[in-house]
Amino acid sequence: METIEITGQPPKSSQSQVLVIGKFDGFHLGHQRLLKEAKRVAKEGDLLSAYGFSDHPKWVLGGKEEFKSSISSYEDRLNLLEESGVNRYYHVHFTKEYARTSPQEFVHEHLGRMNLSHVIVGEGFKFGKGRGSDASGLADLCQEIGVPVSIVSHAKINGEKLSSTTIRSHVREGKMEAVQAMLGRPFELTGIVEKGEQLGRQLGYPTLNLGQINEYVEVKPAVYLGTVRIGEESPEYYYTLISAGYRPTVNGDSYKVEAYILDFSGDLYEQKVSVKFLRHLRDEVNFDGLDALVEQMQEDERYAREILGL
Repeated sequence: METIEITGQPPKSSQSQVLVIGKFDGFHLGHQRLLKEAKRVAKEGDLLSAYGFSDHPKWVLGGKEEFKSSISSYEDRLNLLEESGVNRYYHVHFTKEYARTSPQEFVHEHLGRMNLSHVIVGEGFKFGKGRGSDASGLADLCQEIGVPVSIVSHAKINGEKLSSTTIRSHVREGKMEAVQAMLGRPFELTGIVEKGEQLGRQLGYPTLNLGQINEYVEVKPAVYLGTVRIGEESPEYYYTLISAGYRPTVNGDSYKVEAYILDFSGDLYEQKVSVKFLRHLRDEVNFDGLDALVEQMQEDERYAREILGL
């Protein structure tokens, strides 16, 4: 998949393309619905292209901390789009300057350069300075440059609109089953294994410490059942117990995500691994000493193996 970095006007395209516009954070079922419509309307020879944004406008323009982090990293987003058949991704660096683009300028001076055969947006789409226009306004303006627009209805679960904002909230609340339903796959963190304090090894439960995950929304402090993917060329998969949180029993002073891999031994330091969250098992607890902690860890493993049939 070709990736084009955008700080102003996009480059001209020699090849016609169907363009899907969205934030694509998490690439949830709503985003997948947009891609499905794009494939339906694409003509022979069209590129399937996506036009997404580096940062959430509410973070860039309003400084709202809850919108600073993402469901998926930039690398995750590229992988998911490519796996879904996207040929070209326009990565827009959303800044306060870019936010001053008017709806008319966006259509005539940005989209008008891109050799578009069709544009796809969701029904909640807003664009232009001050969110000055919407999906219907985009369709009207695109008529002026001869490009049809398809407006795709919201994806819903139990009658409620599905959104990245809702998914981020569920991740922060540890509702991983709901997150999986909305993403169409488990929530996943990809990072690099870092050296920790090795306390888990001393307690009989060696864990990997997942580093370089600051881009992601912070998972609720709790213990989860999940899987881990080790390696990229020929990956191996294992079930794992995941502990996210501050480790109050051992006077932890920072947030960490650790994983105890079932039936595995080996050195993973400095390797890239991906951890998927399948199920919330229990919240983080401040135990009365290490003996009580180890006893609970044994119970966590027993319960996980029972669920998995191991």
